[in-house]
Amino acid sequence: MSAGSLSVDRSRYAVWAPAAARVEVRVDGAVHPMTPSADGWFELPGVPAVPGARYSFRLDGGELWLPDPRSLSQPDGVHGESEVVDPSALRTADGWEGRSLRGAVLYELHVGTFASGPDGASGTLDSAIERLDELVDLGVDAVELMPLATFPGDRGWGYDGVGLYAVHAAYGGPAALARFVAAAHSRGLAVVLDVVHNHLGPSGNYLGMFGPYFTPLHLTPWGEAVNLDQPGAAEVRAFLLGSARQWLVDLGLDGLRLDAVHELHDDSPRHLLAELSDAVRVWEAETGRPLTLIAESDRNQPATVTPTAAGGLGMDMQWADDVHHGVHAWISGERAGYYADFGDAEVLRTVLTGMFLHAGTWSSFREQVWGAPVDPSSPHYDGHSFVVFLQDHDQVGNRAAGDRLHHRLSPEQHAAAAALVLLGPGTPMLFQGEEWAASTPFAFFTDHDAELGPLVSAGRAEEFAAMGWSEQVPDPQDRATFVASQLRWQERDRGDHARILDWYRTLLSLRRAEDDLGSGDLRRTAVEVLSESAVLLRRGGIGVLAHRGPGPLRLAPEQGAGELLARFGEVHHRADGEIELLGAGAAVLRLTER
Repeated sequence: MSAGSLSVDRSRYAVWAPAAARVEVRVDGAVHPMTPSADGWFELPGVPAVPGARYSFRLDGGELWLPDPRSLSQPDGVHGESEVVDPSALRTADGWEGRSLRGAVLYELHVGTFASGPDGASGTLDSAIERLDELVDLGVDAVELMPLATFPGDRGWGYDGVGLYAVHAAYGGPAALARFVAAAHSRGLAVVLDVVHNHLGPSGNYLGMFGPYFTPLHLTPWGEAVNLDQPGAAEVRAFLLGSARQWLVDLGLDGLRLDAVHELHDDSPRHLLAELSDAVRVWEAETGRPLTLIAESDRNQPATVTPTAAGGLGMDMQWADDVHHGVHAWISGERAGYYADFGDAEVLRTVLTGMFLHAGTWSSFREQVWGAPVDPSSPHYDGHSFVVFLQDHDQVGNRAAGDRLHHRLSPEQHAAAAALVLLGPGTPMLFQGEEWAASTPFAFFTDHDAELGPLVSAGRAEEFAAMGWSEQVPDPQDRATFVASQLRWQERDRGDHARILDWYRTLLSLRRAEDDLGSGDLRRTAVEVLSESAVLLRRGGIGVLAHRGPGPLRLAPEQGAGELLARFGEVHHRADGEIELLGAGAAVLRLTER
């Protein structure tokens, strides 16, 4: 199957149901028998699919009428009928030529909590448009939307989605997404969408009734794996690739963040990710725009970002969790769980310069040797191939209370940690509200039905009780947990929030202005450990001095202290050229020759 043939024909009714002997489609109340065709597909000739029509399928005369697996719109939720949508009618010619996202500044946001409505109403894609100018002013290049695929209820993170082609109705549906993309592009912002191809949520998951979308031969934390290498896998792979094409080509998005690709179990000769990468290169030529694939991978393997022609999986970037862990543990002192191997300044040096701590070395958390080293001289990737962050939805929301890192730090410590991430060689990503040290948490929240909801609430409480957590865990089903996670934009111009916001603006401005800071060249990145509490990140001719405190720190001219470009905390530039921090904080300076 060619990359171009993956486009969904929205003008007709068709569904893949290889195990069914008979399929019917109900269109606006009228029931029609479908005609079987090749390879397990059923079609309805003579009845065009008109935008706005509601439809559903029934297999072998069963009781259930099922939504279309390729539905773009589910106005009545995951169990309701599908709505015909023509994506070509949603897009406008905006003149957007796209942009490369390697080395760009990414901003992860959750639509429901990013720009909420009055009285705790959920945010929508339209309300998010109203805050895009603030992101441009901050220095952001691309917005990364947490999953939009239709999921149960109105509120949730989106990782339990079941309609992989659909846009969640509570966020405004596909028309609102088209408006959001157009608004972002008009401001010079690219749009990346987080997609989940490794599993579906437990409620509204009807895929297995249509065909062999899952296989018990591979297992994931969520159950049976998506079928990528067993009988029927060709159509399943086409289903996933077609979804990707819809977002990138039909709806004009600029990139996809692929959730937990290590749970895409594929023993076929050509891995799904490599097939997707090659297809995206074809779509780039078709659209005339650069398109980006970002993998979340736990494997610590540079092969993930190595081109397919060189034997890799062909991703443009991958998340580098080890950088987060190294900075988080060093600045906060936390050592529990997967932070056990992190925390000291030497480990911080390793992750800031090489992206992975576990690089063919022992991981105590996994209890095995893990990963492979990054080659600073590789012709296939560089620092920009790795997405780095101080916060993200997982590292905040998977904590018992959803508390953010800066809730446990002084503003000066927060500033020091941010400087190391934002001015390092990776592609930096911010998580919504981080830039002003938002007071709100980002907790885990759901909106499941009366049967599943209590099980989720109890499971969450039991999980953290087993870890020794003695305080009350926010109930994910309680709407108050969702409301408490909504950003309070009014606080960003007050007190320490405003100080941190100005610091983030300053750092991102420097990243743009100074070629050394914008470079992804790992060969020109080094870290000097000054003490367990302080490091000097060297980026070519620019230095980033980060001190977690307590006590003073001095950097003499013979250590490279030069022109002071930016500072946070009580930082003094002495007449003799010495730079002194009287406590935690950060300084960016132009280094002198040593």
